Amino acid sequence: MRFSVLSLIGNAPHPLTGQRAPAAERLADVVEVAVAAERLGFDAVAVGERHAGDFLSSSPAVVLAAIAARTSRVRLLTGVTVLSVLDPVRVAEEYATLDQLSQGRLELVIGKGSEAGHFGLYGLDEERQWDYLAEKYGLLRRLWREEDVSWSGEFRPALGGVTTVPRPFAGPPRVWHGSATSEISTELAARYGDPLFTANAVQPRAAYVRLVDHYRQRYADHGHDPAHAYLGAGSGGLYLADTTAGAIARYGPLYEARVRQAFKPELVGKPGYNTPFSTIEDAVAHGPALIGDPQRVIDKILDFHVSYRHDLLSLTVDGLGLSRTEQIETLHRFAEEIAPTLRREAPTSLWT
Repeated sequence: MRFSVLSLIGNAPHPLTGQRAPAAERLADVVEVAVAAERLGFDAVAVGERHAGDFLSSSPAVVLAAIAARTSRVRLLTGVTVLSVLDPVRVAEEYATLDQLSQGRLELVIGKGSEAGHFGLYGLDEERQWDYLAEKYGLLRRLWREEDVSWSGEFRPALGGVTTVPRPFAGPPRVWHGSATSEISTELAARYGDPLFTANAVQPRAAYVRLVDHYRQRYADHGHDPAHAYLGAGSGGLYLADTTAGAIARYGPLYEARVRQAFKPELVGKPGYNTPFSTIEDAVAHGPALIGDPQRVIDKILDFHVSYRHDLLSLTVDGLGLSRTEQIETLHRFAEEIAPTLRREAPTSLWT
């Protein structure tokens, strides 16, 4: 198993104190935690993209470029690039630039995004979100693989003999597909033979298992080698303590306040929003969040691995009310006490 550290650069007020960190401080936290993640042996860092709500991640390529300048080995992922609302020509240019700056460390994770508000912000119809994604990804693939591209479609002006610059560092970067609620994303990934990233963050496990199983079946149906059907999985927040009881006691009030803060009444019943794991006890017992002592967390990850057979685990330590120092200490403990067991028990050929 490989490990990535994800930040959505959330900037909501602290659910217990009401304090909100300055934007510059939050952005600096993300960069410093990424630098620490490389030093601790993590395989990748990822920055999300949001254009609505209490987030500072509207320009992930800029943040990843800052991380690239401070690191030399760790892979740079997005989580996700909201391709449905973006121009594929600009995406091709911007992320190829990042790929050059990092000397080939970029891997893109694309999706339609999990914030309903961004479609209105860009003047787009939310009902067409999957149509946007399919067309724009088809064009992005061509722009990174071909020169003198001529193309026409529904959602942007036609192109005639276009070559985007710069070109990617060493061929087109790997593209993952973020999957949270719909078989449309798993079908798109399977059709092109791309890896999948299951959100594994809000819904019960069975909802994600359905999508993962659909992806693997359709991947084979499209004639791709199943050995290359790599899978990433989210995990909610990571909070470690010497005992699970201690983790529940210390983190419980913050976790439950955060759930109440994030609740969206207008989206009740819509998949992908409003976690059903509203209490800390339910989150520890049944949810994807990794809360407890190291052995409890190892056991939970391996239990989820039985369902997903995932190659890459995404971890989140920010947005949980932890200071920068606490975030880095948590990652240090994960790297020393948890990661070695998971690498041994769940081997993968990803990034070898």
